[in-house]
Amino acid sequence: MNRLDIIKAVAKVLSTKGEAAKAVETTFETIREALNRDEKVVVSNFGTFRVRRRAQRTGRNPKTGQQVAVPPRKGVRFKASKNLLNP
Repeated sequence: MNRLDIIKAVAKVLSTKGEAAKAVETTFETIREALNRDEKVVVSNFGTFRVRRRAQRTGRNPKTGQQVAVPPRKGVRFKASKNLLNP
């Protein structure tokens, strides 16, 4: 399922496909903004999105085998709720 499929499913409930697209885009944008502020996003009966920081580490270039410093970065983690896993 992709973004267009979600919009089509929401359009069945709303009056127009344009309203559905706006609702879906607003939802994703709100989640994106909250994660950019390092906030936890909890969607009841679905799951939790949270930002996790990864520390700097030493990696290897697979082509040359040379050691390379991998800089610290952020990533998003999702933990599914129990209701999502066991309907």
